[in-house]
Amino acid sequence: MANQYEFVAGFYDHVAPYVERRDMEFYVGLAIESRGPVLELGCGTGRVLIPISRAGIQITGIDMSEHMLAVCREKLPQEPVEVQDRVKLVVGDIRQFDLGRRFRLVIIPFRPFQHLVTVEDQLNCLACAHRHLEPGGRLAMDVFNPDLSRLVNERLLEEMGDEPPFEMPDGRRVVRKFRIVSIDLHKQVRDTEIIYYVTYPDGRQERLVHPFPFRYFFRYEVEHLLTRTGFEVEEVCSDFDGSPYGSKYPGELIFVGRRG
Repeated sequence: MANQYEFVAGFYDHVAPYVERRDMEFYVGLAIESRGPVLELGCGTGRVLIPISRAGIQITGIDMSEHMLAVCREKLPQEPVEVQDRVKLVVGDIRQFDLGRRFRLVIIPFRPFQHLVTVEDQLNCLACAHRHLEPGGRLAMDVFNPDLSRLVNERLLEEMGDEPPFEMPDGRRVVRKFRIVSIDLHKQVRDTEIIYYVTYPDGRQERLVHPFPFRYFFRYEVEHLLTRTGFEVEEVCSDFDGSPYGSKYPGELIFVGRRG
């Protein structure tokens, strides 16, 4: 995430769909089952990382955004010392990193993998994850399952979203919308904008835009990527409650793979 989008890190922990996201129990459960240590790719503000540490598991988080990691570092002192001591944060690129150690579990929660728009980047990320796993270690990740009818009928350049507004500690009131600027059906990339309408306590208003490309995947495409990088696919789910793929549509695409 580029430095000019510092505002995204500031807003992140206040966005209702992120706060209410139902993936926490799933990833914490896998971390407890692994007994650690755990590596999280794209850990951001620590939304998943900190609860895993609270569960008694050592965890390392890596993220490109110094601003997102700064928010995480601001939150950690509010935790007990033993929780803080179980956390290590690293500024780095999930496509190319070497931490000099191995883990029992690597997780990629809430779709940072979809910011990798080329096959080369996707393979590099998964290969790095594989190298950092102990033999028999597991990888867990999720991406959204594309709704085919929506893909072919996407309303371009129309601002959408019915999220409730949220209020920042400094009194700013924020309404968040999004729009699809363009879709490349051949490359499977949506150029997306998340738009924040900010109202300050003094009535001043501001419109902040976070643009980014977002790659969508289909089930067997991800399975092939995992297989090419040395993983055995153990499980594919459509929900964090363990519902098997195909039982909910469009649902999620949740993968668990194991290093041989």
